[in-house]
Amino acid sequence: MPVTLVDVAGLVPGAHEGRGRGNQFLSDLASCDALIQVIDASGGTDIEGNPTGPGGCSPSEEHDFLIEELAAWIDGIISSGWAKAVRRIQSEGEAGLTNFLTDQLTGIGATHSDVSVALDVFRRENPDLPTINVWGNDEKRILSDILRRQLFPLYIAANKSDLADEETYSNLQSQVKSSGGLFVLCSGETELALRRASKAGAIFYESGESSFEVNPDASLNDAQKRGLSELNDRISKMGGTGLNELLRKVVFERLEQIVAYPVQDESHWVDGDGRILPDALLISSGTTAKGLAYAVHTDLGDGFIRATDARSGRIIGSDHELSDNDVIKIHAKT
Repeated sequence: MPVTLVDVAGLVPGAHEGRGRGNQFLSDLASCDALIQVIDASGGTDIEGNPTGPGGCSPSEEHDFLIEELAAWIDGIISSGWAKAVRRIQSEGEAGLTNFLTDQLTGIGATHSDVSVALDVFRRENPDLPTINVWGNDEKRILSDILRRQLFPLYIAANKSDLADEETYSNLQSQVKSSGGLFVLCSGETELALRRASKAGAIFYESGESSFEVNPDASLNDAQKRGLSELNDRISKMGGTGLNELLRKVVFERLEQIVAYPVQDESHWVDGDGRILPDALLISSGTTAKGLAYAVHTDLGDGFIRATDARSGRIIGSDHELSDNDVIKIHAKT
């Protein structure tokens, strides 16, 4: 599937105050649909990425520091114009706060809906709030954290889980799951080793599988055979390396995306090079046939006439909501 992963490196404690790449790092996050925090489940690195050896650092500390940095960043953005928020509430009523926060945070991807949802949660979790004109740093910081949860929910990739004792990461796992978050045990090193072995022709492996087959025609020495046996035992125990599971859950369950396949010919699902269903588009659940046309190209959307469900041969209209794995022929004016 067409998923782009961006390694946003360089975040250190105090980034919201300019340390490391500072606010530039944090601003990079605004263009992302999801944030996956890679945690060292073995506790082998500190919060600045320095190796400490297994058990030398708490995975919970690594997670908490990122939450704190994101909330502090948002707090800085909304606090910079707080006097304006007070004036807008005086002139616009409750809608003034929503409008102020939306204006302040639109540069990092916030929508009016995001802000409204966050404020509803904020008021529900804090029913005894004072009037806004006497809010202090504590109230604004609590609001900033709830806005962070709405704008930048974190999904946890618990890396190096094959090296970790469960007690090292169990507290964080419970904390994340109890709040409705996503926590997936992973081993990036194992996935890399398997892909390299597959590329070299030593094994037959499909990413995401919990086992592989050794190529009987591969010339392997005893050390290589032992290494592959250890890898097979490892992914069998883990149920895979976790990476495909993580991406699948983030994209399809949390972001609620589906896959649609636009084709040029509803009776012939290949391109000029003979590739079957060469184009796969990720679209939001609830996207219509006309919405898919716009996702392919603006001209197709503007000229949309009708579409054909290539699986059934049925003609569908512009408002027809697509389902996952639909194959669609778009008819448009040219």
